[in-house]
This record gives sequence, C-alpha cells and structure tokens, in this order.
Amino acid sequence: MSERHMSQTSGQVAFGSATGKAIVAAAVLGSGMTLLDGTVVNVALRTIGEDLDASLAELQWINNGYLLTMSALILLGGSLGDRYGRRRVFVIGSIGFAAASLLCGVAPNATFMIGARILQGIGAALLTPGSLAMIQGAFEPGSRARAIGAWSGLGSIAAAVGPFVGGALVDYASWRWIFLINLPLAAMTVVIAQRSVPETRDPAAPDRFDVSGAVLAAVALGGVTYALIEWGGALAPVAGVLGVVTAVGFLVVERRGRQPMMPLVMFADRTFSAANAMTFLVYAALGAVLFFLVLQLQTVGGFTALEAGTATLPIVLCMVFLASRGGALGQRIGPRIPMTVGPIVMGLSSLLLLRAGRDVNYWLDVLPGLTLFGLGLALMVAPLTATVLAAAPDQHAGIASGVNNAVARAGSLLAVAALPVMVGLGGDDYADPAVFDGAFRSATMICAGLLVLGGVVSWFTIPGSFEEAADPDSSAL
Repeated sequence: MSERHMSQTSGQVAFGSATGKAIVAAAVLGSGMTLLDGTVVNVALRTIGEDLDASLAELQWINNGYLLTMSALILLGGSLGDRYGRRRVFVIGSIGFAAASLLCGVAPNATFMIGARILQGIGAALLTPGSLAMIQGAFEPGSRARAIGAWSGLGSIAAAVGPFVGGALVDYASWRWIFLINLPLAAMTVVIAQRSVPETRDPAAPDRFDVSGAVLAAVALGGVTYALIEWGGALAPVAGVLGVVTAVGFLVVERRGRQPMMPLVMFADRTFSAANAMTFLVYAALGAVLFFLVLQLQTVGGFTALEAGTATLPIVLCMVFLASRGGALGQRIGPRIPMTVGPIVMGLSSLLLLRAGRDVNYWLDVLPGLTLFGLGLALMVAPLTATVLAAAPDQHAGIASGVNNAVARAGSLLAVAALPVMVGLGGDDYADPAVFDGAFRSATMICAGLLVLGGVVSWFTIPGSFEEAADPDSSAL
C-alpha cells in the first residue's frame, strides 16, 4: 500500500517521511502568513494612515477588523475542519486570506481597507486551527511531538522576521507589499497542501454547527468595539447596547445549544475560568503596549518603520529561545508562580518604556524594558497553556485551546479599541508628537496595571500543581 494511500487514515504518517515533511511545510507556511501579518501591520499603521488620510479611529479598525472576525470565528473554523476535512478548510482559508490580502494591497481608502481586513480575519479563522489540526490528525502518535515542535519553531521564525520584512517594505518599497507578499506564500501553501497533505477528519465531529453562536459572538464583539472606538458618536450608544444584548444572547445559546462551539460547562471549573480571565488581562495589555509603542517610536521618537519594527524583536527572541524553558520550569514548580511572576515582570518592565520620548535612545530607553517584558512573557506562556488544557476534560482539549486563543485575541481587540478613547486620543492625533506622547504614557501605565492585576489573579486562583488543576473536585466553583 502506498504511503499516500495509507496516510488517508488518521495517525499514520511518520515525521521523517516525504508526506510528513509536506504536512509541516504547508502548516508552517499557512500559519506563518497569519503570524507575519500580525507583526507587520502594526509597523505600517502610521504610514498607511498618512497615505490613506485615515483617522486614528480608522487605524484602530484596520487593526481590529482582522482581530474581530478571527476571534469570533476561529472556534467555528476548527469545527468545520473536523467535520469537512482539515486540509479542505485549511486550503479554503488560505485562498480567502490571500484574496483579502490582495484587496488590502490595492485599497484606495481607509473604508475599503477596513472591509478587506475583516475578510482577511475570516480567512485566518479558517486556516489557523487547521494548521495544527492537520498535524495532530495525520501524524502517528510517536511523531506528533516532533512535528508540533518543528511547526512551532519554524513558525516562530516567521514572527521573528516579520518586523524586518514589514519595516523594510514600508521604508524601501510600499506598505502595500506587506499584504501582497501573502499571495506567493498562499500559492505555495495551497499547492503543497493539495498535492501532498492527506485529508483527515474527526469521525465523531458533530454534523451540526453553532452558526448562531458564531454570529452572535461576532455581533457582540463588533458592537462593543464600535462603541469604544466611535465613543461620542451618535451610533456608539446603540452599538454598545446591541453588543451587550447579543453577548447575553450568545451565552444563552451556548448554554442551551446541543452542540455549542463554547461549552459553558468548562467555565464551571475555577482554574479554567481563572486562567482565561488572566489571559484576557495579559493579552489586552500586550496588544495595547505593542500598538502604542510602535506608533510612539515613529511619531515621537522619529524612528523609521524598519527601526520601529525591529525594536520589538527582543520579545520575539525571548519567546523563541526561552518559552520552552518556561514550560519546563512550570512542570517542576507548578503553574502558579510562573503565571504570577511573569505578568508582574511584564507590568513593571513596561514602565521602563516610559523613557521612550522625543530624545529616545533605543539601547538605554527601549531595549532593557522590552527584554524584561519578553522574559516575563516567556516565563508565563507555556504554563498558561498547560493549565488551560489540564483544567479541561480530555474530550474538550481542542475546544479549550481554541477558547483560550479566542479570549487572548478578544482581549487585544477590546484594549486597542478602548485605550485611545480613555487617554484622550482622536482624529489624527497619532501624527502629533506633543499629543501622542502624553497619551502613550497614560496608556502604558494602564497596561502596567492590567499586567500586575493578571499576576495577582493568578496568585489567588491558579493551583500550585498541574495535578491539582486537572482535579475537578479541587477546582470546581
């Protein structure tokens, strides 16, 4: 029997085989596009705003439109892959992501760009869960850890080169190329996936999907986001009420539905709820810190796009080289201490970034703070993921990971929407050094408070060992 035929059955592919290499390559290329996109857009925001004559609110939507649809639909995307085929949905998502990237690259104005970014988020919601699910479903059990490790390590490279690529394209070509570069990447992804990646499905996957839950989640996040970004506008109160009402509707649907995309029973576990609450706080602050810092370095510090993009590289390097060590430490001493110390270190180190003013010196004013910030993040991430998975029943492990991913993205989405309003930014203030400098300082202090609060939540709610986290009797509400 040929390797291609054998691999149609779940869990048959070996790591070193030709098919195994193709699966990893397709998964890395697909997820790498989304990672690259996530790092390069922040770098280009100021230039995009100037070229498209965009307001700060429109820049927020360019950032948040993508996060909105991705965070609302990523669980549905995973379910579709399990039911109709992980490769099929992954390929559809890759094509959709590329098509939306083309629209972003040719956008004539900010409104068109926002619409294209919303479509891009839909494509990402389909391909992102599929990249890991293809590996989990196709590889034999003994090869999965190596395959996932290769996927994670190679994917980290995409995140690491993102600031260089984005900054160089903005400075020496055009910001439009940060989107157009996705087209050849997507083409390679689709060709490899179609030719060499076996199709896998979950035989126990439900034949019905929680479409109503996905729609309500998107409307809820969209309504609240609109109200925060457009605060003071005539439609903002209406959007806010709509967001709250649909959020309640989402909870009702998830509670009563036969096959909900987010089983609320998981939140009856105190550890699971606490870990996700901490995730929301930490990733809200993380998204906002990066959003404000990159603009601060360009608007106030006079950095080029390339310089501002590469400035954040210490965080990526800490994650690439130290996240696994943080996971090993968590295994030895339990999750509570890493999940407490990590966010607090991030919070205190973010205060060092307040030195990034008009006469900023990168080596003295930015590098120390970002390095410590990255160390705190690397200490926290693996124990957090392990705690979320340990607290969920085995049959809900995939859903638990997806929920935590969606919570992280929603936190970043809402923070980037709310903080500019809270610190008094509006219009084209992002281009005014005097105004933006003061707003950056206020936003950074708020983010530091959120991070420290995340550490405090962990200390009082996260158990001292993974065994305790996995014990439903010790962590039930």
